[in-house]
Amino acid sequence: MEHYFGAHTIDTGGIHMAARRADNARMRALQIFTAIPKYYGDRVSIRTERVERFREVLAATRIAPERVVVHAAYVLNTATPDVAKWERARDGLAKELERSTKLGVGAVCFHPGAATDGDRDAAAARIAAAMTHALERVNGDTRLLVENTAGAGTTMGRTPAEVGAILRHIPARLRDRAGFGLDTCHLFASGYDLRESKEAVSRVLDTFEEATGEAPGFYHLNDSEGALASNKDRHRLIGDGAIGEQAFAWLLADPRTKGVPLILETPQLNVEIGEDDESPDPYDVRMMALLDRLSR
Repeated sequence: MEHYFGAHTIDTGGIHMAARRADNARMRALQIFTAIPKYYGDRVSIRTERVERFREVLAATRIAPERVVVHAAYVLNTATPDVAKWERARDGLAKELERSTKLGVGAVCFHPGAATDGDRDAAAARIAAAMTHALERVNGDTRLLVENTAGAGTTMGRTPAEVGAILRHIPARLRDRAGFGLDTCHLFASGYDLRESKEAVSRVLDTFEEATGEAPGFYHLNDSEGALASNKDRHRLIGDGAIGEQAFAWLLADPRTKGVPLILETPQLNVEIGEDDESPDPYDVRMMALLDRLSR
């Protein structure tokens, strides 16, 4: 088993250009958006020529399709008790799974949303119902993975118990297509001190595995601008934030980080890159070299 490092690279010029930039940074995993993340995307389909171009370019890289993660829209609140908003979030999640399945990628990850009425048990059931709807509507191998959150306000998915509660509501016939992933900034912001020790980092993974019955299906490798337990979802380059490099070395020493996408969601330097420019972002190149060193 190996470490598969990648990033959410800039997709100026199209998602196939994101794949080329990732490959030129010597990445072996990738994260993309298939639609504008500030909108529900519940009526947005993906054109055949866009799918074919992405698949063709990806096949020429060192990135296997199963190590590509699509990040769903940020606005999808599948935990809300508001029926109209929940239905639109449910439909947006299903449409995302449809687009991603056509691309042939390994997984869709999403933020579960907020229990705005304070009923967290009911919210877990609503999140699972939206996931179940998507999985029943879209056949294929692409998995649907809940991402842990930084814990601000009434957001769901902060604790292993909440992630486990969501997944327990998924019907057994669909359970192998559902799972979760962990974001290091979110863990730290929600109170898990990854700086404590190597054993402490492994214990965090243990608690999530015990609550869900499985290991994470992906990781987002992000340092944190905010302090421990700040509930602030603000990403920094690894080593430039409050977590620091050592915690990432400890995390990568855990065998549960092998064989799954390890995705940077850290700042990019060339945000105004040209549509035809395939060059990797300098920050991504720097982070890839750092991760290679930390994983040795």
